[in-house]
Amino acid sequence: MDRALARTTAALRAVRPVDGLLAAVTFVAVLAGTARLGGRLEAAGALPLALWLGLLLLARRRWPLAVLLLSVQAVIVFRTSGLTDIGWVWPVSAAYAGLAADDRPGRPGLPRAAAVGVAELVFAAGWELPATGTGPREVLGSLGAEALWLALLLAAATAYRNRLRWRAELDDRLLRAARERDLEAGRRIAEARLEIARELHDVVGHTLTVVGLQLRVAAESLDDSPAEARAALTTAQEVRTAAVRDLRALVHVLRAPGESPAPAPSPEEPAAGVPELAALVARMRTPALAIRLETTGDPAAVPAPVSLAVHRLVQEALTNTARHSGASRADVAVRCDADRVEVTVADDGRTPPGPAAAPGHGIRGMTERVHALGGELTAGRPGDGGGWLVRAVIPVPGFRP
Repeated sequence: MDRALARTTAALRAVRPVDGLLAAVTFVAVLAGTARLGGRLEAAGALPLALWLGLLLLARRRWPLAVLLLSVQAVIVFRTSGLTDIGWVWPVSAAYAGLAADDRPGRPGLPRAAAVGVAELVFAAGWELPATGTGPREVLGSLGAEALWLALLLAAATAYRNRLRWRAELDDRLLRAARERDLEAGRRIAEARLEIARELHDVVGHTLTVVGLQLRVAAESLDDSPAEARAALTTAQEVRTAAVRDLRALVHVLRAPGESPAPAPSPEEPAAGVPELAALVARMRTPALAIRLETTGDPAAVPAPVSLAVHRLVQEALTNTARHSGASRADVAVRCDADRVEVTVADDGRTPPGPAAAPGHGIRGMTERVHALGGELTAGRPGDGGGWLVRAVIPVPGFRP
């Protein structure tokens, strides 16, 4: 009892207003068509047929084939019993169109509707010739018009079904395109965050290391050489100012839309690149760490992305040297060839015995930066002796020194 009630409720919920409209239109059309074509309008004939055909359409959405078969069977019964004398196909037009337009997977509605229509017309021809006594010409004319109407119905239903398919495919393509845009935007955001993380690591790590070195020099020479201590403090202040400027630029990237941007750096403030390596080495050089810089080629002609990558690479390598290795000397060599830029940073630090330490964020950041430009980076001990060597080769397509 409960299952039957649930099925009935589900069937009623499946009925939509358009189904009710089709049922009403079919009811009126059957009666009007019968009257227009000169048929009999009787309470036991056309009226119950119109009512039955209309009620069946309320279930066409759930069982389109069953609705068509029952409708055709009702027309055949009423025609062969003499209760009505007009129409074979046209009273069932809505049922034919509903089945032909059915676009659900696994339900070939169009072939089924065509097969039912042909079968009905064949039956009508076989019944009318002996039963009504009309000649073949009259039967052919009547059923030919019905066949033409059936063909028009199926063509219109097919066009409607194809339009639904096209709309579904278009919506699916738009949805896939939106998802791909979201994925691409997420990938770009992830790359931007990675780039910002690398910049923050380089800027903060370098600043703290240089400031610490210069403060140590100032503390050691404060009594014996106040001028040297003052110069060291000045260098620390300059490095801090440059770091604050870089951090403001990075924070500006992270601002939400609509927030007031950070003031742009003044034109006289140099950007990080190969030409600024001399100033970088000067800031890193201390009495305890001698640094030699050798540059060949034309650094000013190096493209900006490669120039920035070389600057950050040397900065990170010297920061690691000053912070971890305990080296007394470091050599920096930058060579700008016709098609590549080669960077080498070597120190004489006291590396611990045994296998090399696992690369930290600094080396990983350098590797990612170089690989992003299509280059290669190696970092490790140059041989069995002490020291540490960082070497990178970055291609420069179309570069002319």
